[in-house]
Formats: sequence, C-alpha cells, structure tokens
Amino acid sequence: MTAPARTRSSAELMEAEEPVLAHNYHPLPVVVAGAEGAWVEDVEGRRYLDMLAGYSALNFGHRHPGLVAAAHRQLDRLTLTSRAFHNDRLAVFAERLAALTGQDMVLPMNTGAEAVESAIKVARKWAYDVKGVPDGQATIVVAADNFHGRTTTIVSFSTDETARTGFGPFTPGFRVVPYNDLAALEAAVDDTTAAVLIEPVQGEAGVVIPDEGYLTGVRELTRRAGCLFIADEIQSGLGRTGRTLAVEHEGVVPDVVLLGKALGGGIVPVSAVVARREVLGVLRPGEHGSTFGGNPLAAAVGTAVVELLETGEYQRRAAELGVVLRGGLASLVGKGVVGFRARGLWAGVDIDPAIGTGREVSERLMREGVLVKDTHGSTIRLAPPLCVTGGELESALGTLEKVLAG
Repeated sequence: MTAPARTRSSAELMEAEEPVLAHNYHPLPVVVAGAEGAWVEDVEGRRYLDMLAGYSALNFGHRHPGLVAAAHRQLDRLTLTSRAFHNDRLAVFAERLAALTGQDMVLPMNTGAEAVESAIKVARKWAYDVKGVPDGQATIVVAADNFHGRTTTIVSFSTDETARTGFGPFTPGFRVVPYNDLAALEAAVDDTTAAVLIEPVQGEAGVVIPDEGYLTGVRELTRRAGCLFIADEIQSGLGRTGRTLAVEHEGVVPDVVLLGKALGGGIVPVSAVVARREVLGVLRPGEHGSTFGGNPLAAAVGTAVVELLETGEYQRRAAELGVVLRGGLASLVGKGVVGFRARGLWAGVDIDPAIGTGREVSERLMREGVLVKDTHGSTIRLAPPLCVTGGELESALGTLEKVLAG
C-alpha cells in the first residue's frame, strides 16, 4: 500500500513557491489552509483573525454558507456556456444587480481590472457615438494616487511608479488631476472629455476619504460638461462603507458604477459595469466580450451576493461596527498611531514611523494572530469581513495596541 503523501509545512510550502512562482507579490509569511467566517487557519493549525478580507473580496466572510450552497447547487447543474449561448442564471443576476445599484443595464465581466478596461472602452464609444467627440480624440480624467488595476492601459494613468516603471510605452488619452480638488478637475475637463473616473474612497492610497461635497461636485461638474461620471466601487462598494455603494454617503448617482471583488462572494471572480441604458447601449455584438463573463456559476453566486445585500443587514453591520472601529483607533492616536481615516468597516491607519514600517507592523500583528496588510510607508489597512463581531473587532484593536506598545 502506498503511504499517504506527507503534508508540507508552511516553511516548506513558502520555499517551494520561490523557484516556480513569479515574484509579483510579497505576501506575509503565513500559509492559509482553511477558513470560516472572519477566521483563517494555517497549515499547522494556528488561527488568525482576518482583518483584510481579501481587499474586500470577502465582505461576507470566508465560506459564507449561503454563498457556498449557491455555488454547490450550480456546480451540479451548469458552470459555463460562454456568451455564445444564453444561460438560465444571467437574466436574474442582471435584473437584481441593476435594481440594487439603481442602474439600468449590466455588463458582466470577471476581474476588477476587466471592469475598468470595459468602462474605458464604453466611455470612449459613448463619446464618439453620442457626444460627438472626433474619432481618436476622447480623453478620460482620473485622480492622482488612484488604483484601478494593473493592466497596461490602467497603469498608464497610475501615479505609482512601482506600478509604472518598466511597463511603457503607455496608453494615451488620460489626464491626471489631484484627488479631492474640484477646481483642478474642472480645469481638466473640455469638449473631448468622455468621462471622469474616480474612486469614491481611494483604497490602495490608504483609505483616503474626500471632503464632504466632493462627490456631489463631481456629479454636478460632469453633468454640466456633458461627460460621464464613472465611480470605481470595486473595493468601496457592496456594503464596505456602511452603504451599498460609497457614493450613497452623498446621495450621488453616477452614470457608470464598477463592481468586483465582493460581487463574487470570495468564491469566484465576478465583476460588472452597471450603467444607464444610453451608456451601455452603445455596445453592439462583437465589439466587446469575455468568454467567462456572465457564466452561470458566477451569475448564481453573484445573485446570492445581491440577495444578502438586499436585506440591508451587512450595510447596517458595517455602519454600526464602524463606530467601534473609529472609536478604537481614536484611542490609539498618540500611542503609536499618528492618524487614521475610516468609513464603515474600512480604515487606513498611519503608524508612527519610529515604531516601524507598515510591513513590519503587519508582521508583528500576524505573530499575534491578526492579519492586516500594509500599503505605502507606515500605513496599514483594516478591512475585516462584515460578519466580524464586535468582540472580535475589539480584540483586534487590542492586539494593535499591544503591538504598538512594543
């Protein structure tokens, strides 16, 4: 009888990755083998509270039973047809998602970057077909310190040199202005402008929240200028900030909303462009597509995600527990925290550089059983699953206090 293969240790698995995986990530040294709710477990059985939630892809926690059940049911029936044929899950997904977001039509894709790329194409097509911009002259205005993905076109308008250096030549047609600056935005918009593309909250930049009135100003400016307002809600949307969409904090309805991450329930990659009919209506057969976009498995899981959000439970939890998060962080200002920005269950926390870099603080927290991730400099991000309990959140904040105290 053949003996069962020995399970490799965390150290062995990390070492095995080194020669065979491209080095485009620098993960924390933890090897996750199982997870449920807000907790993950490594190969050796050590448990960690997940305070990152897959950059908001796991808003409903790991292996949410309703989402897993929806996936299992669909796996037993049909997983993929391509869009060469209709499938029996796509219509209800599109209907429910459009209703949830207050839009008319849905363009289903897979990854967040795909949604952004799709929106860029749609905005340009709209500019030529509807606005009357001369062919090849459409421009899109974006904000500095943005993060919309890592494809060649998207990094063309990134201001992060790590994302850009070595990947040119870059795609033209973009104008970069400071975030949260309506005067600069207005100066950049002209008759060639197809759209303004911004994050309602800048995630990768450190959970940067604009001044009250900024989003309203963007909406009014784009309406006056006759161009589209595209809100990238891939990280900020679907409950994270205490509302279904972050733009709802100012009662704003963009022309186009981009969704991803949590839309797949942490099970499959699902993204979407949702927009007004006159915007997405510019697409004709053959002009854009995706083999896996709108596949039955994705549509079934995505519909189950929408059903969870339709109750409002997760939005309420994010808003209520966001009060706990802000209060806990406020108590740490001057005790190793020099500042923070928080909305709902999402925070960027600036650590005193004398204590360590964001990476170093993340590693110390990991050793204490709490998983977070650094961003620029000494900033860490907190984005726990929306199913986290108040006690778990307070425990994580207590661990942060302990780590900062040394």
